[in-house]
Amino acid sequence: MVQLPLVPLDFPDLYPESDGKPMADNTLQYHWIVRLVTNLKHLFQGKTVFVAGDLLWYPEKVTSPPSPCQAPDAMVVLGRPDGERRSYKQWEEDNVAPQVVFEILSESNSAREMLHKQTFYRRYGVLELFFYDPESHDFWGQVRSHADAEFETITPLNFPWTSPILGVRFEMFADGLKLFFPDGEPFKDPETLFEERDRAKQALDQAEQERDRAFAKLRELGIDPSTL
Repeated sequence: MVQLPLVPLDFPDLYPESDGKPMADNTLQYHWIVRLVTNLKHLFQGKTVFVAGDLLWYPEKVTSPPSPCQAPDAMVVLGRPDGERRSYKQWEEDNVAPQVVFEILSESNSAREMLHKQTFYRRYGVLELFFYDPESHDFWGQVRSHADAEFETITPLNFPWTSPILGVRFEMFADGLKLFFPDGEPFKDPETLFEERDRAKQALDQAEQERDRAFAKLRELGIDPSTL
């Protein structure tokens, strides 16, 4: 009897980790995406919130391709812990959908593509979705209070406007869209944020060192700092 070689079955990858598209088409679009993700991470630092950029989100499990998915330029998921992920598979995340998404547009983005993205986000439970073209300064958003509610359209005519979920204020100036933290501070370039964080850490380290020296001096004098 002739034994035929075993041929491995070709199981399709239902949830690829890349859509084969570049993160950005130009430096301006890339700068906006990185700036958004960095500032949103800073906004929710220390809280149970997952923030990601250009990460594939799979809202539902399937048995055959294609799997419905999108990779928002920035997305915010309240109630899910920060950490590394190769994609966001919603059924592995307590079925929590991203509540807020941003799309930064470029010349290669068609109106049909944006309509498809908008329909996808609305269908799968996003509560706030924002689209912005940093070259033309075109902006529109759609917001709702819960997944079954009607959407309200947000345009620069509504500005200044504050996101109910993020607490971030949106304003439009002659040079384009600007976002502000709840304390009124503007979103900053990543380099500035990192420098401020480093300075704050250095100040904290210095204060702790001074405290330790003061406690040591008290102990030399026979005084227990814990009793003070």
